[in-house]
Amino acid sequence: QVQLAESGGGLVQAGGSLRLSCAASGRSFSSYTMGWFRQAPGKEREFVSHISWDGFYTNYAGSVKGRFFISRDNAKNTVYLQMNSLKPEDTAVYYCAAGMRVSSAVTAAEYDYWGQGTQVTVSS
Repeated sequence: QVQLAESGGGLVQAGGSLRLSCAASGRSFSSYTMGWFRQAPGKEREFVSHISWDGFYTNYAGSVKGRFFISRDNAKNTVYLQMNSLKPEDTAVYYCAAGMRVSSAVTAAEYDYWGQGTQVTVSS
């Protein structure tokens, strides 16, 4: 069992930056693939980024590639999402997720545990 808690969201102007954190408690954090997803009002939850258990492999949605950067610190049981050059269309609730047996890692169904989300609002 893994419990996840996101933090770091807030209100920022377009072009600004935020860093989201996801702290995990429970067992074997370092064994999990970690992902970030987001959900805007009236839209489905969408993949943002994921990172392999060892941090060596990362993947990004096309809409955030080159602006967002995922990292993890297994000693601190924490995964991060650095978000730069934010746009109004990045406004959403951001969720972190943990999965033990993921394949593509881009679909929500592959993940076993979810945080409650943190709101990111980007003003124009």
